[in-house]
Amino acid sequence: MSDGTHYDVIVIGSGAGGGTLVHRLAPSGKRVLLLERGDYLPRERDNWDSTAVFVKAKYRAPEFWYDKHGREFPPEVNYYVGGNTKFYGAALFRLRPRDFGEIRHHDGVSPAWPLDYGDFEPYYTQAEHLYFVHGRHGEDPTGGPVSAPYAYPPVEHEPRIQRLSDDLEKQGLHPFHLPIGVRLTQDAYGRATRTSTCIRCDRVDGFPCLVEGKSDAHVVCVDPALAHENVELVTNAHVRRLETDATGRTVTGVVAEVGDEGAARTTTYTGDIVVVSCGAVNSALLLLASANDRHPQGLANGSGVVGRHYMRHNNLALMAVSREPNDTRFQKTLALNDWYAGSDDWDYPLGGIQMLGKSDAEQIRAEAPRWAGAAAPEMPFEVLAHHAVDFWLCGEDLPHPDNRVTVDRNGAVRLALDERNNIAGLKQLRLKLQGMLGRLGMHEDHLLDHSVYLHKGMPIGATAHQAGTVRFGVDPAGSALDTYCRAHEVDNLYVVDTGFFPSIGAVNPSLTAMANALRVGDHLLERLG
Repeated sequence: MSDGTHYDVIVIGSGAGGGTLVHRLAPSGKRVLLLERGDYLPRERDNWDSTAVFVKAKYRAPEFWYDKHGREFPPEVNYYVGGNTKFYGAALFRLRPRDFGEIRHHDGVSPAWPLDYGDFEPYYTQAEHLYFVHGRHGEDPTGGPVSAPYAYPPVEHEPRIQRLSDDLEKQGLHPFHLPIGVRLTQDAYGRATRTSTCIRCDRVDGFPCLVEGKSDAHVVCVDPALAHENVELVTNAHVRRLETDATGRTVTGVVAEVGDEGAARTTTYTGDIVVVSCGAVNSALLLLASANDRHPQGLANGSGVVGRHYMRHNNLALMAVSREPNDTRFQKTLALNDWYAGSDDWDYPLGGIQMLGKSDAEQIRAEAPRWAGAAAPEMPFEVLAHHAVDFWLCGEDLPHPDNRVTVDRNGAVRLALDERNNIAGLKQLRLKLQGMLGRLGMHEDHLLDHSVYLHKGMPIGATAHQAGTVRFGVDPAGSALDTYCRAHEVDNLYVVDTGFFPSIGAVNPSLTAMANALRVGDHLLERLG
C-alpha cells in the first residue's frame, strides 16, 4: 500500500548523516520525510546504568550477524531516533589534512579522497557550532587551518587529568583538549562547566544521556527539524528495498515495513530525491537487497564496490592504574596526536590517544574473567575503579576489498573482516603509552586491556566506527557515488552516512559525516531550487 503522499526528499536514517541533513533541509519549506527503523529511546534510569547498558546490552538491537567462517556474533548496533549518536562518545574530531591524501602504512596504502580538507573545512566549522563542540583550535599540531574558533570553550580538565596533561607536556609532547559535543554552560570565567541538571556527564561515553546533555542527532537536529510543518518523521519504519523505474535511473519507491514487529504493514513512499543514511553496513545491505534487472548486483553497484572496503578503526581501550586515587567524574577531556603520522623509531602512522569515560566497578567486574591475574589481586573492583585512568588508542584501518558485508537469500548478514589488518601501528602506539606510565604517576605493570571498547562481544562485533561500504569518487568504475554522494548510476539517489569514506583516518568519524551532510544538504537545496 502507499500512503498517497509524495515528498521532495525522503531520508532513511536519523543519525549523524540523516539527522543532520534533515536539519539543513527543514527551513527550505520542501516536503521532507524522515524514516527511522527504531523508535525514540526511552528516558529512564537504566540509561546511566553500567549493568543495563554494557553487561546486559539492554539497548542493543536483538540481531546476529555471521563472520566469514559462519560464526554468529552480536553486532554493536542500535536503532533509535538519533541513530548511533545516542550511544557515541561525542568526540567530534576533524580528519587531519593529511588524511585526505594517499598515505603509506605498514600493511598497505590508504587511498586519497577525491576532495581535500579545504572542501570540508567550512562545513566542519558549521557542524562544530551546530553540535555544541567544546574545544580549542591550535593546540593539536596535527590539526588543519580553521575559518572560525569553536563556539564553546573546552571542557576544563579535572585535577587528575590536568596533572596528566602537565606530565605529558614535561615529556615534550602536545596534549590538547578533546573536542567534545556536550550541551554545557559556562562559568563567570568562560570555562565550560556541567549544568545543574547534567550532573552525570561522566555518562557521555557509550551511554544514552538521560538529561539530553550530549549533543546527539536526535536532540540537536531531529527535534528542531520537526518544529517545521514541512518535515515528517515515521518511526519503526524498516526500509526493505528501493524500487526504480524501467530504466533503472530513478528511484520510484521506498518500500518499508511500518509498525511493531508482528503487526507491521508494508508501505511504499515516493519522493523526488531519496537519501540513504542507515549506517555503512545497513546502507550497503539496503542497496544490495534492491537488486533488479537493471542493477543485478545491487542498486548503484555497477562498479561492484557496494558492501566492499568495510573499515572500522583498530581500537584498543586500556585501563591504567594510578598510584593515587582518580576522583575524576568527567574524564573525557584530553587527547594526544604526537605519533599520529609516525615517530622517530617508526616510519608509518601510529594513531591517536584520547581519554575514555571513567570506568566503574560494574564495567570492570563484567570483564573480570578475562583479567584474572592481570591486575593487583589485592584490589577490590571498587578500589580498582577508584584508581583507574582510562585511555583509548585509535589506529587506522585500511579499505581492503575483501573486507565486506553481504546478505544471503535468507536475509542473513555476513561480515567478512581481517581483524589483523594494519595493527602494527596500534601495537607501536601501545608501547609508547606503556613506556610512559611510570613517568605519568601510574603503575607500569598495571595496564589492563579491553580489546573490545566497552563491549563484551567478539572484536568483529565492535561496529561503532563502521565506514567505507559505498565509497565516493570521480571514477564510476571504482566508486558507487560521485563527489556529492549521488549514485553514479541512479540520478535521484544519495548516501550520506560514513559509507562514503574512501579511508577512515585515525580519529572518530562522526564530525566528518555531519559536515558532509551539511555539504550535501546545500547541494540538494540548490538542486531543488
